[in-house]
Amino acid sequence: MPDIPTPSTPLTGQCLCGAVRITIEQPRSGIDVCHCRMCQRWGGGPFFSLHSVKQAAMAIEGAEHVTAYRSSEWAERAFCKTCGSNLYYHFIPGEHFSFMAGLFELPEDWGIDEQIFVDEQPAWAQLAADSPRKTGAEVIEEAKTAGYDFD
Repeated sequence: MPDIPTPSTPLTGQCLCGAVRITIEQPRSGIDVCHCRMCQRWGGGPFFSLHSVKQAAMAIEGAEHVTAYRSSEWAERAFCKTCGSNLYYHFIPGEHFSFMAGLFELPEDWGIDEQIFVDEQPAWAQLAADSPRKTGAEVIEEAKTAGYDFD
């Protein structure tokens, strides 16, 4: 039986072709979901991600296969240039990286912890999760309160 990751166990994942392998120290279990229009265009629907981590808590093997696209003044999105798998969202001001949940083998009991930009969520992407929901304005206000500038 394989080891089941816990919040204190490093998580390992990979892109579709295996050229990029990722190991992260995940601070807690659970998935975050972003419904913003950029994430919808990037991945074809909501962005299901692990909780963000700082660069010191992650390792990428095969980094030469990673390409990043600067999607806004504060973010870039990365993918494998061999197979095209989306890898992570990088919040540049805070040096946070949010990795695609599907890259990792996760325990089945992990649920959705939070949904953001729900005001941009299409009707076809409604989730049954009973989790906190925040609008884009609420998310941006929280970021500004934390000291990030979006003007």
